[in-house]
Amino acid sequence: MGNFRPDFPSSQPMSAPSHPSISKAHAELGIEVPVHAIDRELHKLRIQDESRTHASLINLVVYSEKPGSLLENSTIVRHLTREHACRAILVEVDPGQPVPGIQAWITAHCHLDHGRRSVCCEQIALHLTGKVTGRFRNTVFAHLDSDLPLVFWWQGDLSGIFSERLASVIDRLIVDSSSWADPAAAFEKIEEASHSNSDLILQDHAWSRTWQFRLGVASIFDDPAAQRAIAEIDRVEITHHPDHRSSALQLLAWLAVQAAWSDGKRESGKAAKNFGFVSPAGIAIEAHLHEDAAAPPVSRLVLRAGSCSAVISQAAGAAHVERRIEAPGYQASSLSPIDPVSAGDLVAMQLSRGGKNSLFAKILPRYRAMLG
Repeated sequence: MGNFRPDFPSSQPMSAPSHPSISKAHAELGIEVPVHAIDRELHKLRIQDESRTHASLINLVVYSEKPGSLLENSTIVRHLTREHACRAILVEVDPGQPVPGIQAWITAHCHLDHGRRSVCCEQIALHLTGKVTGRFRNTVFAHLDSDLPLVFWWQGDLSGIFSERLASVIDRLIVDSSSWADPAAAFEKIEEASHSNSDLILQDHAWSRTWQFRLGVASIFDDPAAQRAIAEIDRVEITHHPDHRSSALQLLAWLAVQAAWSDGKRESGKAAKNFGFVSPAGIAIEAHLHEDAAAPPVSRLVLRAGSCSAVISQAAGAAHVERRIEAPGYQASSLSPIDPVSAGDLVAMQLSRGGKNSLFAKILPRYRAMLG
């Protein structure tokens, strides 16, 4: 199985006449246009060169309140469009500015198709200042490619912009709970906002970062020696980076749900590191989280069952995840690729896999309970 880190060839935005008001700092975003003229100017780009084909399978909205995010996200989208045709709408909001304002740029990311015809994906970049709630919805919704699903990538903490009205039109919401100051409150906000959209698919970078570890556990317990020890597991240890406690908790929640462990005694508080479970056989299970600031998001998962142990580990800077089983008179090991690291690669993996993300929905209530 691959590591979902595609090697994107370089591409350049579609050429367009320079605009006299464009700032040098935003040259990569294309040409600056009045908001009311976005559709007209995009049409000009489409007819500029007949050798280019425009493609779009989804609407991808990337929202951020981080200064400078438009340029960062434009680079990410340029890479994403190599494999995922879309209309991209990048939004950077600065709510701290006292005067409401909006600037818009358009471009198209073009890539060669089998070395012949260029396939181009359109991009709209919007910079909004001041109070933007109504203007945000009206501006973004007006420029979606109609009849195509909406994938909304929200970067950073949820703000007041995220509402039930916004959630009602999103097909797939991509977040990173590891970046949230209060994950419990943020997930509650998503639940409340999605009441009118039961079909909303939620994808979390924190969950995606555990893919190879979950795959490793499944692979290890295909081994007959490990299968015999499943019912006797009495200790779990997970080592994670301090910034990625969400990934560690989601991995632990997955273990508890899949193994049908009931909750036992646990440490109280939102920063709890010690959890207790009870197996269907009545065995008490201790689970402990350990932090390592020099480690990847998740660096080690240990499952102990008496004299047997299963270890999935990733060393800092390693290109692989190691899986190892140890039992009296028996040892076995194997390697697998590491999970994606960058946000762009994580989104590429999530878009490639698609689906309903039903397993994450299944473990989400247990994970939220662990948040405290």
